[in-house]
Amino acid sequence: MSVNKENILYNERFPLSNKYDPGWVLDNSMGLNALWLTEWLCEAIDLKPGMRVLDLGCGRAISSVFLAKEFGVQVWAYDLWIEATDNWNRIKQQGLDNKIYPIHGDARNMPFAEGFFDAIISVDSYIYFGTDDLYLYYLQKFLTPGGTLGIVMPGLMKDFKDGIPAHLKDFWGQDCWSWHTVDWWNKLWERTGLVDIKVADTMPEGCITYVKWKEAQDKAGKNPWPQDTAILKKDAGEYVGFIRLVANRR
Repeated sequence: MSVNKENILYNERFPLSNKYDPGWVLDNSMGLNALWLTEWLCEAIDLKPGMRVLDLGCGRAISSVFLAKEFGVQVWAYDLWIEATDNWNRIKQQGLDNKIYPIHGDARNMPFAEGFFDAIISVDSYIYFGTDDLYLYYLQKFLTPGGTLGIVMPGLMKDFKDGIPAHLKDFWGQDCWSWHTVDWWNKLWERTGLVDIKVADTMPEGCITYVKWKEAQDKAGKNPWPQDTAILKKDAGEYVGFIRLVANRR
């Protein structure tokens, strides 16, 4: 498709993502705009054609499609919630059946050889398993020495002081308790001595980006939580945003 502002998901911040059919992105994103987050994450990762990349918690594999198309890497699209056959059909529709390999499985019990991947990325999914103190020790073994681990997810810009702020109470589900600040994540990884952290930051105006995604869902009639748009506008980035970490295995 042509890149223009008629695209309901057009965002000058994400030029690579603008190339993709907005209907396809809206239909296949699970919660957040996986392409915007993947593009931001990959700005901090040196991906090269032919690399073996694990897309951990890939959902409907649109992040895997993005990785294969934009960087020419081989992608293992691994997810627990979406069946491999469903993802395989999406992959074939994109003409990437020689680049992306879908696998259904649990992030805590993976079938791969140690040292197999040049990079592991996780887009809007690491919060569901990576808060475990021991998980990084398990995961980093699948990277080649010096290989890259990159994660991107929603998180807190600062900790709550006295419980959930009033304006977030209708937004804050039980799964949100896995949201943390970038400092929390940095300390979780740093203390292990297993990786060298290269990037630990937050997306500039991340909450505004979140709102733009929710507004696009609203316009398309595909927002499963329509109350979130107004809540995020009210928060205005005080607490809610996006977090990125990139590290290399020692």
